[in-house]
Amino acid sequence: MQTITVEAAVGQALAEEMHRDPSVLIFGEGVATKRKDLLESFGASRVRNTPLAEGIIAGTAAGAAATGLRPVVDLLFAPFLCFAMDEIVNSAGKLRYMSGGQFKFPMVVMALTGGGWTVGAHHNHNLESWFVHAPGLKVVMPSNAADFKGLLKAAIRDENPVLFFTDMALSFKPGEVPDGDHVVPLGVASVVRHGADVTLISYAKTVDTCLEAARTLSSQGVEADVIDLRTLKPLDEATLLASVARTGRAVIVHEAGRLCGVGAEVAALLSEKAFADLKAPIVRLTGPDVPPPSSYVLEQAYIPQAAAVVEAALRLTSHAGPRLVPTPAGA
Repeated sequence: MQTITVEAAVGQALAEEMHRDPSVLIFGEGVATKRKDLLESFGASRVRNTPLAEGIIAGTAAGAAATGLRPVVDLLFAPFLCFAMDEIVNSAGKLRYMSGGQFKFPMVVMALTGGGWTVGAHHNHNLESWFVHAPGLKVVMPSNAADFKGLLKAAIRDENPVLFFTDMALSFKPGEVPDGDHVVPLGVASVVRHGADVTLISYAKTVDTCLEAARTLSSQGVEADVIDLRTLKPLDEATLLASVARTGRAVIVHEAGRLCGVGAEVAALLSEKAFADLKAPIVRLTGPDVPPPSSYVLEQAYIPQAAAVVEAALRLTSHAGPRLVPTPAGA
């Protein structure tokens, strides 16, 4: 076991996969400058800086993937993905299906997102749900160093395009990472804390927010399950449903906006498949429907905080009404 930062874990995953598989290459905005160790190890043919041209970068990656390579591209900040939507969504996401499986698109698109670096609205916008909605794409957004390494390795090995988001505030967060070939399968959530009273569901840096809230709740006699989704698509429905079957209550927390966010999909899933288990309404705590601010103080007000999670969980666990069950037809 080693203790390294998220950024170092990402670097390890890239280096190990490039050593393991000569078809893996990385290019994008500043990658050869930021990752000089990779450039020295693998050379300019596999580690390349590119112009600031996101559509061309993503389109080149899609073409490279179709010819048998495994490109990893870094588009820096998530809002820049707007310039590459056609290449990612209409080409990489759809052409494997449209070709009847004749082509594969094993490519990873990396981007930074989330508050914490005060980079303002043009560089900070949580767009993960856009790509969850697009057929053919997978979406990953980890919360800790071990999962960053393990999920990136799995994403590089996958035969489909994967959007891999790094919450900026986590980049230099240290954590324990297993030695060796540490791979975390896509589509498997992690129960990072166990409790019987309420389920807190999150991903990226708001997982830490939920863990902080869970510790406060425990001091008040309320024990929370905390679930880290890790992969937003495919979504681990089984883990979510099993937890809510135990607790009967759910609070969903993420920084992205509320409208049509990942939390809305999770809430719909629980309403459709776990309704009889619910003892109280599902609660969503999210960012507001405004562009992210550049002030650090305003950023913190923008992001759901632990105190709000505690308040929501206490409100649900004090709910004295009967279980919510469907009304019989004709009643």
